[in-house]
Amino acid sequence: MSGFGLAAAAYDLTWFDHFDDHAAKLGAWVADAAGQGAKLLVFPEYGSMELSSLGGRAVAGDLEAALHEVSRHGAATDALHLELARRHDCLILGASRPFFAGARPVNRATLYGPDGIIGHQDKQIMTRFEREEWDVVAGRGLAPFDTDLGRIGVIICYDSEFPLLARHLVEQGAEVLLAPSCTDSLAGFTRVRIGAMARALENQCVVAQSPTVGLCDFCPAVDENVGSGAIYGPPDLGFPPTGILAETPLNAPGWALAGVSLAAIREVRRNGRVLNHLHWDEQGARLAR
Repeated sequence: MSGFGLAAAAYDLTWFDHFDDHAAKLGAWVADAAGQGAKLLVFPEYGSMELSSLGGRAVAGDLEAALHEVSRHGAATDALHLELARRHDCLILGASRPFFAGARPVNRATLYGPDGIIGHQDKQIMTRFEREEWDVVAGRGLAPFDTDLGRIGVIICYDSEFPLLARHLVEQGAEVLLAPSCTDSLAGFTRVRIGAMARALENQCVVAQSPTVGLCDFCPAVDENVGSGAIYGPPDLGFPPTGILAETPLNAPGWALAGVSLAAIREVRRNGRVLNHLHWDEQGARLAR
């Protein structure tokens, strides 16, 4: 496929008394984006932490207990996303969630398609909060997904601030990068935003940032959320001069939607005013002299 609709969620966290309430909310979000033509939907980092509410206030308010409560609903979460992907014939990068592969959880985002789970990506580089207070650990492996929409990579929040991670995915053929995020300040959001825009510039690709937004009074791990959903490209041939294809208002829940042309990505890499993607290796060559 040479082009498709891409949607990045600016997602607010909700208290639920029952899993069915969560299913209704997610179903409405997916129907909204799919109804506007989106074929690839991106939900944010730790958007799943709203499921901690299913354990009650005491569980949701405890950093450790909240991790286990959200993880407990993993199978139901998978089933829900798969049903929605089938119903709407789309790909969904679900909100990342704690996954206990061992004694401590990784931060895992799963890509769902109409025919099943396509794969998952674990966060590679942990923030200070994840390392020092929450004990969420780094996962192993970083590889793009082969899909009917092209080759797609995932750089979760802080990972987007490290150029070599994105470049590793691009060198394996990724033309679209998804950057789910969760930040509690304008400064934090801006760091990820700058990282996502820089990755789009230097790799001449499209990057979608999906943040959590708004206040969450029941789960201290995600109590304050600042962000704007956006889709970025290189500010060059075939793309907006700002590099911003779509963007939501700051801290307002909703979708950023844009059409993505893989042909435009390939053309800017061939004939752009600059050729960052092609000239990447010249950095090393110059430094070696």
